[in-house]
Amino acid sequence: MIPKIAIVILNWNGEKLLRQFLPSVIKFSNGDSTELIVADNGSTDDSLVMLASEFPEVKVLDLRQNYGFARGYNEALSLVEANYFVILNSDVEVTERWLESPIRLMEADETIAAVQPKILSYHQKTHFEYAGAAGGFIDRFGYPFCRGRIFDEVEVDNGQYDTITDVFWATGACLFVRAKRFHEAGGFDTDFWAHMEEIDLCWRLKNRGYRIVFTPESTVFHVGGGSLPYDSPQKLYLNFRNNLWLLYKNLPPNQLVITLFLRMVLDGVAALKLLAELNLNGIRSVLKAHFHFYKSLPELHRKRKQSHSEKGKTLPPEMLRKSIVFQFYVRKKKRFSEL
Repeated sequence: MIPKIAIVILNWNGEKLLRQFLPSVIKFSNGDSTELIVADNGSTDDSLVMLASEFPEVKVLDLRQNYGFARGYNEALSLVEANYFVILNSDVEVTERWLESPIRLMEADETIAAVQPKILSYHQKTHFEYAGAAGGFIDRFGYPFCRGRIFDEVEVDNGQYDTITDVFWATGACLFVRAKRFHEAGGFDTDFWAHMEEIDLCWRLKNRGYRIVFTPESTVFHVGGGSLPYDSPQKLYLNFRNNLWLLYKNLPPNQLVITLFLRMVLDGVAALKLLAELNLNGIRSVLKAHFHFYKSLPELHRKRKQSHSEKGKTLPPEMLRKSIVFQFYVRKKKRFSEL
């Protein structure tokens, strides 16, 4: 039986991006079993009018309000029937046969819950893109990084990561996920709003015994930074808060207290660095993130009990057992291959 694939793009005021990038998705996503859907998150521009007039072949789900990334996708995917979801940002250019390898891998192995293609930069196509690169990892303190990108150091793609391999997380910029597993895990945590919700989902899938895989046989080009600029105080707040939520929800019991304590120390160091830079908005973002973390502990405790199973009582093998901060800034290891 040919599996049904739903490519779902969440849109919010992205008329220009849709006009620019939808043509490549339409061109390289043909097939009777593939459906292309734009879920609109309450746009106030002319996105819906433009879609109706210029892309009538695209199915539109009008969500009528801005739910953010996490809940927006949960709302949209609850209305979609498919074997596989392809969660795709509106600022992604896809390439020929981009669907083939991820779907083939999942069809061949039921333990694979999600797959990420190679993510290259749209503006600098010789380089990996910040959000995803050649597959995501985290270190023992929850700091995310990628094969091909550590912090702001982005590598040139010379084929050095052209192997199909298990990773810790797959980027939400282009995420192939088995629909059944997405729903069983409860989808994205809607409280995250945006940023790191895909890492949380992947960790919960791992805690259920499933694999997250990267394939270099599928390539897409991502603009990046479309929702919030990388230096935005709101983005900084979400990254700090959501990262603490991520750790609390998913760490095994014997790692929780010590890891959170050490992470608090590292966040204090980050706040001192912001102070030295006279970045008052940044300091406010960090303090706000910690305040909301403590405030949300009762709800986080409830979620933690839901997300753990016997398989979730140990750290996933794809977690770096070192500090990526120490490796990068002290040992000057700037590339994934050097870790």
